[in-house]
Amino acid sequence: MDKALLIIDLQNDFCPGGKLPVPEGDKIVEPLNNYIQIFQAKDLPIFASRDWHPEKTKHFKQFGGRWPKHCIQNTKGAEFHPELNLPESAVVLSAGMDPESEGYSVFEGRSQNQKRFQGLLEEQNIQELYIGGLATEFCVKHTVLEALERGFKVWLLVDAVLGIDSEEAKKAKEEMTAKGAKTITLKRLSKVKK
Repeated sequence: MDKALLIIDLQNDFCPGGKLPVPEGDKIVEPLNNYIQIFQAKDLPIFASRDWHPEKTKHFKQFGGRWPKHCIQNTKGAEFHPELNLPESAVVLSAGMDPESEGYSVFEGRSQNQKRFQGLLEEQNIQELYIGGLATEFCVKHTVLEALERGFKVWLLVDAVLGIDSEEAKKAKEEMTAKGAKTITLKRLSKVKK
């Protein structure tokens, strides 16, 4: 019971038609649903993070940041992609709520009952994280690197991550693996024993 799946920011605003779309971001919904099935079948924990920004934050261009407004709390754009089959047991982590912080890493996020991600992982004795989602060179990279720094074993789901810029995403993958992240695909994971 030391493994968990983490799905990062598979939200409407990061998919085609959203305010800050990752090109073809919705293409990873199906592989992520397959990962969810595997983790559910093994009764392993599933976490899903979401950008959950206030209306005013220095993350947005309007207030000195680099991004257009996106994933504002309680808007359609902040909702998970409608085809993502998150089970009821999945723990949702909201990040980016501090108007003074970029909030790229899921370790800055909190669950509904205000628990931090690190605390939730410790409670369940989780030592290995399997991470997929959006976008490779931002929230995925920052979360993976922080997880490695905190001593977790990290598996990057290379068939279930996508970036905004393909070159930057490639560099991010190289940086993550150089720091110790392992890569895995659905085909290989299905052979891994619990």
